[in-house]
Amino acid sequence: MSAPETLVDKKSAISFEVQAICPWSGARAGLLTTPHGVVETPVFMPVGTNAALKSMTYDQVEACEAQIVLSNSYHLYLRPGHELIARAGGLHQFKGWHKPILTDSGGFQVFSLDKLRTITDKGVNFKDHKGGRKHFIGPAKSMEIQNSIGADIIMAFDECVKNPATHDEAKRAMERTHDWLSICKETHGRKDDQALFGIVQGSMFEDLREESVKAVTSLDLPGFAIGGVAVGEDRKTIERIVEFTAPLLPVYKPRYLMGVGTPWDIAFAIKCGIDMFDCVSPTRLARHGAAFTSKGRVALRNACFTEDFGPLEPGCKCYTCQNHNCAYLNHLCKQKEMAGAILLSIHNVTFLIEQAQNCRKAILEGNFRQYFESQLPVLQNLDN
Repeated sequence: MSAPETLVDKKSAISFEVQAICPWSGARAGLLTTPHGVVETPVFMPVGTNAALKSMTYDQVEACEAQIVLSNSYHLYLRPGHELIARAGGLHQFKGWHKPILTDSGGFQVFSLDKLRTITDKGVNFKDHKGGRKHFIGPAKSMEIQNSIGADIIMAFDECVKNPATHDEAKRAMERTHDWLSICKETHGRKDDQALFGIVQGSMFEDLREESVKAVTSLDLPGFAIGGVAVGEDRKTIERIVEFTAPLLPVYKPRYLMGVGTPWDIAFAIKCGIDMFDCVSPTRLARHGAAFTSKGRVALRNACFTEDFGPLEPGCKCYTCQNHNCAYLNHLCKQKEMAGAILLSIHNVTFLIEQAQNCRKAILEGNFRQYFESQLPVLQNLDN
């Protein structure tokens, strides 16, 4: 374990301190200081797309020890509108969460609309996926939206290609992402209290990933993200791209892997030197009656839980495991009671947050390799 000096960009809305680096793998533990508090990294960020985690209130999210949450500017732009959120005093005030927030630019959501959008060098024309109204978002508009929303960390507007993509398709999207990033930096109007992160693209191609890292990091932004993974690739390809790209990013800036959040994905990416993660998986799985446990992913509707009067995860400190047994959860899930989704969401969110916290503890204590290797059977089983 080594502890580098802290390099703080005093012009940035955030600062990042690398407290320790694992010499075996490059896994890092750090402190990310934002206008709304300090975040201990590595960290899992629960996703509240529409300004709320599905099936959870923010007091429940806080009880899960969440330090930072994510919302999506595309959805908030459409409903209730970024101007309304600004009039409410910003997203922190609007939804009553006073810890750090990160907003995604909405690029992935726009590009996933397929037949409902048209991409140009200036941005994207698209139709509201619900109401059908026509809209346009480009890099400058994305900054306007996110400046109005007021998150601590905002993401550059980027083009994400789905896999499989040809080298030429990935290169065109990457170059457009770089052009848009320059516009995002130029039009970002709240540099003192909102940190803009650039996004590295390049699909599955290592030469493009390397080219993108050079272009994106040349702008010396407060932090950087790896985008365009988990969009159709197999797990080995995702791991290859993350393992290749992460070490190319600056050591003294936070590194964010976008849209990745199974227990195995988190542990593997931390091993590669990633600091931040987000995913909708914990609440999505909960709504389908599934939960993460140390014995693997389980389906609470299964008959084996009908008379299981023990907790979902012995020793788990979450509200669900401290107060309810598996037989009750089995009953709720079978009856499709909302309480089942709520209780499983609480457990799953806590589980992923603790996964990152346990990795952080091992890095700081200098035994991350031993911890990682001891967890391999459990973590890989959780993805099955």
